Amino acid sequence: MSELSQAEQTELEAAAFRTLVAHLQKRTDVQNIELMNLAGFCRNCLSRWLTEAAAERGTELDMDAARAWVYGMPYADWKERHQAPATPEQQAAFKNVMADPDLTS
Repeated sequence: MSELSQAEQTELEAAAFRTLVAHLQKRTDVQNIELMNLAGFCRNCLSRWLTEAAAERGTELDMDAARAWVYGMPYADWKERHQAPATPEQQAAFKNVMADPDLTS
């Protein structure tokens, strides 16, 4: 494999991110709590990471705009249409994830 330029690497990372976001927008059956419990991140984490990346670059991106970007619609609409109540088992697993600082940074 040849060495990638910084611009090529950035383009590939951006393309992979867009594919991830599109995939999560299609998989509305996958709940955020399931993502957090299995992977240690969710759609809200991606939204927060976008706002943090924007801030690091001196660009303003509020959380509502970032969530709409990631969810493909306003967050309140997504919650109303797709969010199911968390089960007691999911809540217990989530509590363990949140207690692990390596998974919540």
